[in-house]
Amino acid sequence: MNKNKIIELKAISKEFNGEQVLSEISLDIHDNEFITLLGPSGCGKTTTLRIIAGFETPDSGDVFFDGKRINDLPPYKRELNTVFQKYALFPHLNVFENIAFGLRQKKLPEREITDRVKDALKMVNLTGFERRNVEKLSGGQQQRVAIARALINRPKVLLLDEPLGALDLKLRKDMQNELKNIQHMTGITFIFVTHDQEEALSMSDTVVVMANGKIQQIGSPTDIYNEPINAFVADFIGESNIVDGVMTADYKAKFAGQLFDCLDKGFAKNEPVDIVVRPEDVDVVPVDKGMLSGKVTSVTFKGVYYEIIVDINGFKWMIQSTDYVAPGDEIGLYIEPDAIHVMKKSEFSDMFGDYSSFSDELEHLSDTEEEEADE
Repeated sequence: MNKNKIIELKAISKEFNGEQVLSEISLDIHDNEFITLLGPSGCGKTTTLRIIAGFETPDSGDVFFDGKRINDLPPYKRELNTVFQKYALFPHLNVFENIAFGLRQKKLPEREITDRVKDALKMVNLTGFERRNVEKLSGGQQQRVAIARALINRPKVLLLDEPLGALDLKLRKDMQNELKNIQHMTGITFIFVTHDQEEALSMSDTVVVMANGKIQQIGSPTDIYNEPINAFVADFIGESNIVDGVMTADYKAKFAGQLFDCLDKGFAKNEPVDIVVRPEDVDVVPVDKGMLSGKVTSVTFKGVYYEIIVDINGFKWMIQSTDYVAPGDEIGLYIEPDAIHVMKKSEFSDMFGDYSSFSDELEHLSDTEEEEADE
């Protein structure tokens, strides 16, 4: 990947009504990169995007574009375009004129406008739709028109704010592939905002995980998934069993009452840590062959695998296995050293990782109980 920095955010902070939304965010974004800002609502990802676009101004810190500070540059002078979740198409203009709008503003020759609109339509698989009324298009087609309109000005950077949020699941999947292909074809830097982990992992070169107005981790999708930096990242990206542990020595982790070999080192002797074990990395074995054992409390068929909840000394683990076991069975768990990920304790420790309240029904019941207790 070309490593030229195109955007640099340096110690960006932002408050709204006395509430800190971004806290000293620093981030480098490179040429021809598909980078995703990922996190729950309220984590600061959309504010970060709006600061890059120029719709918001940081309270402190600097935004650089191609090495030039652009804090005070208005949005229309920045070499970037934004695609929002609400596509903001012009209802009185057909597909062709919606896409051509930016070029007409620049008073380009008609021939060039026609050629560029045709190229843009081809790129988003809408050739032949030129004269269609945009209000008669499906959500996915409107989305493509919005992307074509944003790309036709040949921006250096395309900002996408939850652009697939309004689409149904199958269409989202199709558009994920489409966007990735468009990014490869154009070589334009894409900055994508989503709260959907699967979307982030399947599309991005780089994922930036955010929480509480701060960047928690930056890395490739495989890095973020396989080596989460703290309990928040581990829990937010996919399912995770997160348990308290102790590093008794390099390559030795103690948790759930047992000592395990692992691949981590560099912790203090007997340092308390968080241990992550992904559900798909646990093997179900007979009790006498298991490193741990427990009682199966529920089994859900998921098509490719079974989702099994196991009670081990009062802590509920999730396991994903292609082997069926029955509720009530005693089973053994076998965990390889490379399936154990050791993380330093953080502000998110003890907040995640136990599947005792996994069903929606149980969560709803506990909410009701809390409300009654409050009253």
